[in-house]
Amino acid sequence: MADRAPELQAGRVGRPHGLDGSFYVTRPLPRLLTVGTNVTVAGLTVAITRRAGTEQRPIVGLQGVEDRPAAEALRGQALTVPAHETPALAEDEWWAHELEGCEVVDGEVLLGTVIRLIELPSCEALEIERDRGGGPLLVPMVKDAIRRVEPARRLIEVNLDFLEPVEPPPPRLGSPRAGGSS
Repeated sequence: MADRAPELQAGRVGRPHGLDGSFYVTRPLPRLLTVGTNVTVAGLTVAITRRAGTEQRPIVGLQGVEDRPAAEALRGQALTVPAHETPALAEDEWWAHELEGCEVVDGEVLLGTVIRLIELPSCEALEIERDRGGGPLLVPMVKDAIRRVEPARRLIEVNLDFLEPVEPPPPRLGSPRAGGSS
């Protein structure tokens, strides 16, 4: 049996929008939801014929999905795009699947392996399964925390000093000090 080419999930079919077969996409990757892109849904590969809404709440229409009941029948199904058909990314951008499974190091110290990429309100973060046990480690995908990313080598180098807790500021003048007498 031949291996299938890797696919990226562009989102999931959400609730229908209107009567023409369009629907909201949940958990969207907006870059993959452009008119003309071929997506696979429920085992069929079809083209996106309509794109409206916002980046956070896109509305999509698909070839052959002509009415509200047809859109409702697809509700919950994944929309996937073959990885080789995805748009090119900028130099310092990666798809989540490229980072999953990469080893994470700080210098010579192995910290663990990337489990997944998480979207936080302010940025994305790597969720790392620690090599020596313990709870997961979250590393924000910001310049001060990430030294280099080499998906081809399955390696990400981070700066743990950036993640260390910051010492609390010294007490302000006139504020009570713990353990002291006045």
